[in-house]
Amino acid sequence: MFLNSQTDMPYRFTYREIAEALQAALRDDPFFSAMERSVSEDINEAKEAMIRYMDYSMVEARKYGELYLPEGKHYGASIWSKPLDEKFARQKSIEKMTFILEHMREGSLKTYSAIVDFMSEQANGLLPENIWYLSILAIDPVFQGQGLGTGLVETIIGKADGMGIPTYLETYTPENKTFYKRLGYRETAPILEPVTGAEYSIMIREPA
Repeated sequence: MFLNSQTDMPYRFTYREIAEALQAALRDDPFFSAMERSVSEDINEAKEAMIRYMDYSMVEARKYGELYLPEGKHYGASIWSKPLDEKFARQKSIEKMTFILEHMREGSLKTYSAIVDFMSEQANGLLPENIWYLSILAIDPVFQGQGLGTGLVETIIGKADGMGIPTYLETYTPENKTFYKRLGYRETAPILEPVTGAEYSIMIREPA
């Protein structure tokens, strides 16, 4: 159990080892890097907060979306969001904001909201209402380059395909686009995100 230095609110981990792997994999991603910097200038404190964020994201996906974890392994995960009705969408949003305020910082909520609101605006009109969103896909750097990425997403993509549902993602990393294109994703024009100052692309996949 970890006590936040500002709020003294306890956080109980569900997937600590996997959360550590996700934080290590994504620490240089512009979005997650901005979130980490928003917590503290103390590197260890900021890192611990982002490990909590990754753990929370997995718990949130298990409750409201889709979570894929390799059985018996702790090297990575894929985390998905699904469309929700108004009641559950509001509940999910309130729980996320509460988590960030209690276990990160007020500045983290401002950073999160600014980036997510901008990216949501850019996606408006591009995406069908029933689309699923791959919010996080990451593999511990120690295990990268071993062809494990496909295994983290193919089960959920197959499930979406079976239901005739498209999926999409956003990536800041040009090197990842080739991987996603092999899975059937197509890229939209790059977009400059103002908080991070970095370009990202929306990638969409129609059901097979």
